Amino acid sequence: MSVDTLSRAACRHQLRQARRALSPEQQKQAAIGLARHLPDHTLVQHAQSVALYIANDGELDPHLLAEVLHTRGKRLALPVLHPFHSQHLLFLEYLPGQPMRTNRYGIPEPDLDKTRVVPMAELDLILLPLVGFDNAGNRMGMGGGFYDRTLGCLDMGARPQLIGLAHECQRVDQLPVAPWDVPMDAIATAEGLIDLAG
Repeated sequence: MSVDTLSRAACRHQLRQARRALSPEQQKQAAIGLARHLPDHTLVQHAQSVALYIANDGELDPHLLAEVLHTRGKRLALPVLHPFHSQHLLFLEYLPGQPMRTNRYGIPEPDLDKTRVVPMAELDLILLPLVGFDNAGNRMGMGGGFYDRTLGCLDMGARPQLIGLAHECQRVDQLPVAPWDVPMDAIATAEGLIDLAG
């Protein structure tokens, strides 16, 4: 798909429709594929603390991946809406299967507990949801800018490695890029990983 002539909003709408159109069986197989190949990638193997997300709106579901990483001794974290900094995220330690509450966007997240906050400096890797991506590592999110704002204030040398997770149907030739967009180090689909660091 080429998005040269599409606005960001139109592009986002088309890509969200594409991932929502995947059947439950396709979603299940994608989650299995991701959990099968991604834990063995160097970026994941070297990470001790990994942030991921609870899938929503047709996103590639990392719940099976979380279980694999947990059994391998990784410290896991989930994003929550920051209580004091509007449109920013905070990361809380997560154990697969723990109770969740629904935030104002209808997305499950852990109860806010300051004793479980994982500082950004302690995260080695963040697995981010995305709406669309291209082979240059550009990521289009849902449009709220939560990840871009949260990550944009970090020094590039100090920030965690970033892997965007997506279905193959979310790949485009070239995304329209905004100055605030934070590029990915890699993109992972159910089929494999595109390493952009080299």
